[in-house]
Amino acid sequence: MRLITWNVNSIRTRLERVLALLERHDPDVLCLQETKVVDEDFPRSAFEDRGWHVETHGQRTYNGVALISKKPAEDVTRGMPDDAPDEQRRVIAATYDGVRVIDVYVPNGKDVATEHFTFKLGWLERLLASIEAAHSPDDPVVLLGDFNIAPDERDVHDPARWRGKVHFHPEEHARLARFHAWGFHDLLRWHTREEGLYSWWDYRNMGFQTNQGLRIDLILATEPMADRSEACWIDRAEREGKQPSDHAPVVGDFEDA
Repeated sequence: MRLITWNVNSIRTRLERVLALLERHDPDVLCLQETKVVDEDFPRSAFEDRGWHVETHGQRTYNGVALISKKPAEDVTRGMPDDAPDEQRRVIAATYDGVRVIDVYVPNGKDVATEHFTFKLGWLERLLASIEAAHSPDDPVVLLGDFNIAPDERDVHDPARWRGKVHFHPEEHARLARFHAWGFHDLLRWHTREEGLYSWWDYRNMGFQTNQGLRIDLILATEPMADRSEACWIDRAEREGKQPSDHAPVVGDFEDA
């Protein structure tokens, strides 16, 4: 089973790149974030005409998540159980071949002195509570997406510059640690301790060209899935070329059950 997570920063802008990625990597499930379209405007026919199945949870201009898969999704859920009717569209989950795949776009947080940061921390707590209520660490669960948190110093091009700021703040790390304490493993770190592996680079100041990046796109897996994991890697090539997203896809490969 191959799972990919990718913040596309607008599905309409990046449609041809997404279709090309599907052709190149042939994933079982592609988890998208920041699609930025309401469900009825998602270009689903472009995928369905090629044999892919589509599940979406979107909103206009901001946020939005989607699942593109070879097989039809089972038991699809959108959002969290305690979401308000006008909640931001940031979570979609489904089951494929017995594996629960949870696709998330964690709030950015903007600045630690704002209510946006407080919202981010509370949102992460709600997410974990919803997972705890529905699953056990012994279940085959993969939680993946744009977490907007760089886990440790290996994941930040300049830790001194970022420490204490959004994406690299102790309160964010404390919330992420609770996911690990519950039973999730960071799949990339399951395979390597290498530094300088980033998934996001600012468009400005030649961030990608100088590798001034952060690893904020993560694949977290419960132990049954981590044990099945064969590889986890970042497709830097997708950050090159014409009109790339500011994020690169992260790929996770698992043995079939």
